[in-house]
This record gives sequence, C-alpha cells and structure tokens, in this order.
Amino acid sequence: MLSVMAATSLALSLLVAPEAPSTADVVPPGKITVDVVTVNGSGCPAGTAAVAVADDNTAFTVTYSDYTAQAGSGSAPTDFRKNCQLNLRVHYPQGFTYGIAKADYRGFAHLPRGAKGMQRASYYFSGSSSTGMSTHNIPGPKTDNWQFTDTTDIAEIVFAPCGMVRNLNVNTEVRVSTNTAKEPAFVSMDSTDGSVNTRYQFAWKRC
Repeated sequence: MLSVMAATSLALSLLVAPEAPSTADVVPPGKITVDVVTVNGSGCPAGTAAVAVADDNTAFTVTYSDYTAQAGSGSAPTDFRKNCQLNLRVHYPQGFTYGIAKADYRGFAHLPRGAKGMQRASYYFSGSSSTGMSTHNIPGPKTDNWQFTDTTDIAEIVFAPCGMVRNLNVNTEVRVSTNTAKEPAFVSMDSTDGSVNTRYQFAWKRC
C-alpha cells in the first residue's frame, strides 16, 4: 500500500441482490482488504498513494499526497496535466461480488479569472471493456475546495464476474489552464471516498 498527497477519496459501492431485503443482510462477513498491485502516473509518484477500507466493509478510500496540476508563471510545460492509474485487488469472501456505485472526489483549486480546471475519472475490471467515466469542469475565478459525486444507476453498475479474480483499475486525472496573463493556477486532488449503505440503497451482491 502506498501513500498519496492532494488527497483523492474514492467510494466503492455495491448493488443489492434482488432477494436481499436490506443492505445489512448482504454485506460480507470478515475483513475486506484492498491491495495496490501497481501504481503509475505523474499524480501519484511512488510512496504517495494509500488505500484504506472502512471497518464495516462498505467503502474504501484512496488518499493522495502529491497530486497537483499547475500552469502559469513558474510551471513546467508538462505540469498542466497530472494522472494516476491504480490497479487494485479486492479480497472478499466467496459467494459475493462488487461494483462501483458511487464515488466522491475532493480537492482544492486556485484559478484566477480566465483560468479553468478539469477532473476526470474512469474505472474498469481487468479483462473487461466495460467502464464508467466522468468529466467535471472547474471554472475560474475560484480559490476554494471542490467536490464532485458520481453515482451509477443500479441497472448500470458493472460487477466483477462471480468466482473470478479480476483486479479493479481506477484512473483519475486533473488538468488546468491559466489565463492570458499567465497567472499561476493549480488544481489538486486530495481525497476520494465512498460508502455503500442504505442511505444510497447500495449493497454487496450475492453470486
């Protein structure tokens, strides 16, 4: 497991099986763990990304500690875009599977008038072409926290195949462009976190 700066919190949620009367009835027992198999990208250098699983097995969080895109005076030409590609292995009991139903992304932006930022995220299971992707624009002027929530309709949630080990690939990206005066501007990702509970009507799915 690695550590990460401009924190990015990623919320993994899972679908309710048709026969399950409530979320509590289908959350798997025991401790769920998430291993970081590989990590690549300019937004998550080695040792700057960490994954933690909620005690109740309803969510996991990815935290970044060096994830900032910047532009303008003093920035290198390649600094305007930062990305991170995580390959994760989720360990859970047999008889269950999971999908991403809801994700919360948070960060901070400093954008003078005329500057703009962008946050993008996608995910897919290894060996599958199915993916969820979202893009959010952050217009200037702004010097404040930002937050976006992506929710997938229950009928469209992509689940890991039952009885097979498929790693989860999570790709995120932030970009920034400055104004004509080339004033300094930046967008940071600081945390991604999500939960699966009755409040969102999401739960683990039985195979």
